[in-house]
Amino acid sequence: MEYSASWGLRSRLGAWIEHRRVQTFIIVLICINAVTLGLETFDVVQRHFGGALALLESAVLAVFVLEIVIKLVAFDYRFFRDGWNVFDFAIVGISLMPASGPFTVLRALRILRVLRLVAKVGRLRMIVESLLRAIPSIGWIAFLLGLVFYIFGVIGTKLFGDGFPDDFGHLGLTLYSLFQVMTLESWSEEIARPVMEQHPLAWVYFISFIMLSAFTVLNLFIGIIVNTMQEGHMEEADAKRRESEQKAHWERERMLRLIEELHEKVERLEQRDDRR
Repeated sequence: MEYSASWGLRSRLGAWIEHRRVQTFIIVLICINAVTLGLETFDVVQRHFGGALALLESAVLAVFVLEIVIKLVAFDYRFFRDGWNVFDFAIVGISLMPASGPFTVLRALRILRVLRLVAKVGRLRMIVESLLRAIPSIGWIAFLLGLVFYIFGVIGTKLFGDGFPDDFGHLGLTLYSLFQVMTLESWSEEIARPVMEQHPLAWVYFISFIMLSAFTVLNLFIGIIVNTMQEGHMEEADAKRRESEQKAHWERERMLRLIEELHEKVERLEQRDDRR
């Protein structure tokens, strides 16, 4: 009996902490905490409101800790089965570590608490999950991009290394120059045109690299991510459809049971009338 009461209390705690209003309140606190952390970077704000900001931050952190404790009590070991709960636990745990001595760097990591929005907001969580699902395919695209870089890096070093040692002196410098070319940041004025003054046909090298890297391979990244997100939307829609169909099925069964019960009651009343 005592175990049943304890289980009932934990279930109510879990339902309460996961309630939409409570989670909305937590999201608001995360946004407030993000604003206060940004205000702390201004010296004038720190001079006039430093104490109030520190007090507000401590209060917000206390609420975050209380939320984690309630979830641990309500869900026990099941809390750690959800990766997003583990993520929240780690972020709050970092915030509780002392920000002095060798842990001074952790003071800057307090801003990571803003990342809890990803775990709290459904749409953001779906985007991150889609990105994680796309990692295997992205890995192969990255491997293909690496091949393109390596091939053009070796070619560029051998063709332009002697005349332009600062940009193409060895493979590392060439790869860095190609990265700048891929980003299309001042690639023509700083890299391509000086090379073309000595090698008029060098435009073939640069244009073909840009076509392969910036316009083809990088677009494959975008395509894979968009496709994965669309699959996530479809899965979510299918889950909602199955849930609505299951709910409609339960309602139909309930109506049938009610009709059968009503029919049985009518039959019993008729039999009672016949006996009279």
